[in-house]
Amino acid sequence: MPNITGYPIVGTNQTISYDTARIIGIPVPLQPYYGQNSNYPGHAPSYTSNGDGTVTDNITGLMWQQTEDRNGDGVINFYDKITYSEALADVAVCATGGHHDWRLPTIMELYSLVMSSGTDMNPQFPSTPLPYINTDYFGFGYGDTNSLAHGDLGTERPIDAQVVTSTLYVSTTMNGIECVFGYNFADGRIKAYPTTHTVPEDGQAKHFYVLYVRGNSNYGKNNFQDNGDSTVTDNATRLMWVKYDSHFGMNWEAALAWAQAKNQANYCGHNDWRLPDIKELHSIVDYTRSPATTNTAAIDPVFNCTGITNEGGIADFPWYWSSTTFCEGATANGSSACYICFGRAMGYFFGFWLDVHGAGAQRSDPKGGSLSSFTHVGNGYYNPQAPQGDAVRIFNYVRLVRNIN
Repeated sequence: MPNITGYPIVGTNQTISYDTARIIGIPVPLQPYYGQNSNYPGHAPSYTSNGDGTVTDNITGLMWQQTEDRNGDGVINFYDKITYSEALADVAVCATGGHHDWRLPTIMELYSLVMSSGTDMNPQFPSTPLPYINTDYFGFGYGDTNSLAHGDLGTERPIDAQVVTSTLYVSTTMNGIECVFGYNFADGRIKAYPTTHTVPEDGQAKHFYVLYVRGNSNYGKNNFQDNGDSTVTDNATRLMWVKYDSHFGMNWEAALAWAQAKNQANYCGHNDWRLPDIKELHSIVDYTRSPATTNTAAIDPVFNCTGITNEGGIADFPWYWSSTTFCEGATANGSSACYICFGRAMGYFFGFWLDVHGAGAQRSDPKGGSLSSFTHVGNGYYNPQAPQGDAVRIFNYVRLVRNIN
């Protein structure tokens, strides 16, 4: 295992360029859509299969279990899933590859595996989906629609491929009980899931896939330095951030253009600012904070976040654009982009606007256009096709980043 410490961010593996409706050639400076993820690919993902059921990430220094197939029957299905409490308990007896120092990963660690070249399995874009993980190295399973484990055929959906982490949500979501963050390598999203909620269809606690990790115990830990000039350096990731956000929302195309305009103005003494890719943006989420528990955004207080009023009429904090396009189906047009909720991840559920997925969730919004295809209620719009009625916005906020040597 390589002797790597700190918080190196793995690139998203997104090399294709998009406008708001189609694939385009890679943009150049001062052109529309310049500064998107394909212009700044970051560290190319690099893995080593160790031949003993483990995979080493050569960028992060983390070693992972190779597959979600816990029972070793060669099939990844419901019988490989366990509850959050079981995942915490079972790690103590895990001996994959002859190692005995495995741990349940944090959401920061698990998110390092994300490949944004994946595609969602949205039924509006029927096609062959591509998981958001490198299946040349890792075993992966969709939800088990044929499972009889609950005594009810087909209780799982294909997208029920959530992998659990050790990162609890410091607040609660729509059900008012403890939730834990997980990542779904089938649909490309971070959400907070109930740890003890019983699913109405089957009366069982929620089950998750699990990938244990070992090595580089400092991964995901920031080392912020306020530079006193409206910039903040993270010495762990070697990224410099603007201390303040854009103070107003804008669509994705305008966000990319705004970054270019700031460079023309030599903003904060630099001319190489850009939108962060989704993994860079995720690196500054502080999961110990939330609007409901600390009255702050889910971010270190070294940063300033503009206050907003959310769809439910409650004081809140914005969602922030990344430079990363989100693709729904292999033939989709790339009309959405990924964002992080630094405030509540709102949805219209059971007739109320609620925090349905937790501050620190990663979802996607349309890059532009009209919200007329979504449902308007109260102060906002929601997607009626989403199981939790996810809120939809087009005008999200921006926090700029640049690389440092």
